[in-house]
Amino acid sequence: MYNLARELLFKLSPESSHELSIDLIGAGGRLGLNAWLNKAPTSLPVKVMGLEFANPVGLAAGLDKNGDAIDGFAQLGFGFVEIGTVTPRPQPGNPKPRLFRLPEAEAIINRMGFNNHGVDHLLARVQAAKFKGVLGINIGKNFDTPVERAVDDYLLCLDKVYVHASYVTVNVSSPNTPGLRSLQFGDSLKQLLEALRQRQEQLTAAHGRRVPLAIKIAPDMSDEETAQVAAALLETGMDAVIATNTTLSRDGVKGLEFADEAGGLSGAPVRDKSTHTVKVLAGELGGRLPIIAVGGITEGAHAAQKIAAGASLVQIYSGFIYKGPALIREAVDAILAART
Repeated sequence: MYNLARELLFKLSPESSHELSIDLIGAGGRLGLNAWLNKAPTSLPVKVMGLEFANPVGLAAGLDKNGDAIDGFAQLGFGFVEIGTVTPRPQPGNPKPRLFRLPEAEAIINRMGFNNHGVDHLLARVQAAKFKGVLGINIGKNFDTPVERAVDDYLLCLDKVYVHASYVTVNVSSPNTPGLRSLQFGDSLKQLLEALRQRQEQLTAAHGRRVPLAIKIAPDMSDEETAQVAAALLETGMDAVIATNTTLSRDGVKGLEFADEAGGLSGAPVRDKSTHTVKVLAGELGGRLPIIAVGGITEGAHAAQKIAAGASLVQIYSGFIYKGPALIREAVDAILAART
C-alpha cells in the first residue's frame, strides 16, 4: 500500500508531497485510523535519560516541524516522536525550491532554513494532541538573530517548551542557517551549554520536574572535533547527544540530478558518516551520556548497526519517506534480534 502511495506522492514536488503527507498523517491521527494502517511493532521498552520509551525507534525532527501530526505519527508505531525545529518567531525559511529527492541514492537534499510557524503555534498543537508517550521538542534560533545572541533564542524557546516536552533537543548543527554550526565549537559551545544547563536547573526548581537536554551535532566534524564536543557535553552536564544532522558532503550522490544543490544531504549516503560519529562519541563518552543515532537508516539492519555502534535509541526521517511506516517495525525487530 505504501509503495502505491509513494508513487503517487512522488509525482508532486517534494515540498508539496511533504505538506500533503503531514496533512494526511495528521488527519489519520485525529480520526484514529493510522493504527490500523501499520502493524504495531514488537514491544521493546527501553529507559534512556530517565524516560520510558515504548521502543527505541523514533521520528527524527524536521518531518513534523510544527507539531501538526503528533498523534498520527505516534499511531504508526514510533517509540517516541520529536517535533521541530521550532524558533521563537515564525519564519518562512529559504526561498523555494529548497527540497530535492535523489531516489537513486535513497537520499534527500534540503535547505529549508527552519521554516516554521513559531513556538507558540507549536505549543498549541502539542496541547491539542492526545499522545502521552515521549515527545521531544527541537529548538533553534531565528535566521536574523545574530550568532553572538543565539543563546537568547534558545533560552526563550526552552522557557516556553519546558513543561510540554519529555526532552528538549538543541539544534546547533543545521547547515541551512548561516553561522549556526559555529556554535558546535570551542567557547561558543561551552557558553551556550552552560547557559542552557543553568536555565534547566532554574526551570527544574520552578516546575518540580527535570526535562533532559539533548544536543544535536553534525556528521562533518573531524574525530578530534567530535571528541572535543563530547568533552564539552560531559563538562556541562548535558543529558544526551543526537548524532547526526545532515551532511554537506556529496559522497554517494555525485553525478545524480540535484546533487549540486546547496543544503544538507540525508538518507543512505550519510549512513556511514553518522555511524562513525556515533562510534567516536561512544568511545569518548564511555557510557556516561546516551547517544541517539540518526542518519541513513533505510533498513532494519541499519538501526541495529547504530545500536551496536553505541547508540541507545535511533531515529528515522529519510528512510521513512522512502520505505514508509513498515520501516519502524522492521527496525524494532532488527534491534531485538541483535540482542538475542
